Amino acid sequence: MMATLSVVFAVLAAVSNALGTVLQRRAALIVPQSDGFRLRLMWDLLRTPVWFGGILGVIFAAVFQGLALVSGPLAVVQPIFVLELPFALLISGLVFRKRMSAGGWFSVAAIVVGLGTALSSAAPSGGSLQPPGALWLLALVSCGGAMVLLAGAALKRPVGPARAACLGTAAAIGYALTAALMKSATDTLDHRGVGAFFTSWQTYAFAAVGVCALFLLENAMQAGPLVASQPALTLGDALISLSLGVTLYSESVRTGWWLIPEMLGVGLVLVGAVGLSRLDANARPATDANATSDANAGTDPRPGTDARLVAEPQGQAEREDSAPRAETVHHGPTAVRQDVSGPA
Repeated sequence: MMATLSVVFAVLAAVSNALGTVLQRRAALIVPQSDGFRLRLMWDLLRTPVWFGGILGVIFAAVFQGLALVSGPLAVVQPIFVLELPFALLISGLVFRKRMSAGGWFSVAAIVVGLGTALSSAAPSGGSLQPPGALWLLALVSCGGAMVLLAGAALKRPVGPARAACLGTAAAIGYALTAALMKSATDTLDHRGVGAFFTSWQTYAFAAVGVCALFLLENAMQAGPLVASQPALTLGDALISLSLGVTLYSESVRTGWWLIPEMLGVGLVLVGAVGLSRLDANARPATDANATSDANAGTDPRPGTDARLVAEPQGQAEREDSAPRAETVHHGPTAVRQDVSGPA
């Protein structure tokens, strides 16, 4: 019964986080673009109303995630968050009335089947309630060091897929570590009460790491296309959480020949994640000259418009004055075509 409840809460957390992702992506494309990390990005987002809707989704996701971690192993709960990606595409399609393509439904099926195959084959179980301090130190140093290295590598690269992948992976590590800390904190709340919860170092650690992961995620969304950042975020969170469940909480998974269907399931999830991330991501990036022209004009990008992803078919530039111009506007992981100028 407890295992079933943990799965239900984990699915609800994935749905809430998907809604939050759609709204956060929308907000990230409204605020001004920058080539480097900007603490001001968070201030810009705070002045964007749609961002608060995204944060509300994240808050509900955290509540459901905590309930799931109280009743289930980390190695079960976090991999279910892979479902966030197809849920995000489905929610975005409903909100913006965009029909999912046949390829999109195939990718969704690949993720669902792959996740079910991997989890049923691994069958995570057991584990301790509170890891020893030495293991916590090792996990914090390893995960924190990896996040710093990946963020540093991202800063050395221009805006594009490589930068987005580095930041997406760093955010995935942060979210996996946040979940591990949250599991310990919620167990303290469940067994020792509110007072112990607010005096536990894990409570403040998961809040701090979670804020860092959110900051990395917002920058990953601005750094490049979702096809680069989302698979790294989706799979990275699941695989690192599985590793932390085994090493920190002594949760057990099947090995031996079970590794074959487990790897097959992971492969299907990867295929589905990449497929969904590529949906409507074939727009040709705008040239630097166009971006510079917008900047010199002193105008900010229109709300909801990603100036980096403006698409204009080749050979039609000379007809720009005689036909409506179309831009690819990304709402969450999907894109819709919008006419932004009427006839001349």
